[in-house]
Amino acid sequence: MDPPSLVQLAAGAIRKMILSGELGPGDRLIELALTERLGISRPPLREAMRLLEQEGLILVQPRRGATVAALTDRDVYEILTLRSALERTAIELGVPVRLPERLAACREALGRMERSAAEEDRAALVESGYAFHAALVGLAGHRRIEDIYSSLHRQLLLCMARNLYTRERYYEDLDVHVARHRHLLELVEAGDPAAVLAELAVHGERSFSQLADRVPRAGKRS
Repeated sequence: MDPPSLVQLAAGAIRKMILSGELGPGDRLIELALTERLGISRPPLREAMRLLEQEGLILVQPRRGATVAALTDRDVYEILTLRSALERTAIELGVPVRLPERLAACREALGRMERSAAEEDRAALVESGYAFHAALVGLAGHRRIEDIYSSLHRQLLLCMARNLYTRERYYEDLDVHVARHRHLLELVEAGDPAAVLAELAVHGERSFSQLADRVPRAGKRS
């Protein structure tokens, strides 16, 4: 495999700053500060920013420069309710699991979550958390559901980064965060779809219910 380019390395470093919470929604990306921190010139930095803009992680505007993408409460509510619907359908279709390799993908993603938590690498924990939930969706073997879920990839990363920061700050450390996912996988392995669906319903209940209370439902004026 070819080694990553300077542009890819810079994009990865900035992506990690965003997903770890070091750079928050709306924060400006100052070119001079980033070139000094990353040890690169402005041309590869700007190429890296273009990659991150294509991923939806940053927003570049004329005369205002680049900022970290910000999601409104409505954005997060819509993204997470769609994710929930896709995951529930996938569990209904895919549990009990008939193909062992599909469970192997869940276990591998959980292992990466455990390593990331042990290393306190929050950006890697967010990305491996997405991989875990994507593997749950893959249990159904339903290509169109997987495609829709994949289309939410970067938006979900932003939501999950925001959720991890909130939960860790107020009521959940990284080990507890991983333990919730381990318990969910144990239920999947036991082959009881009703138990998995019941756990999914409360998987992120505390932070999500607080968000839902702030977002007007469809048909209601904000």
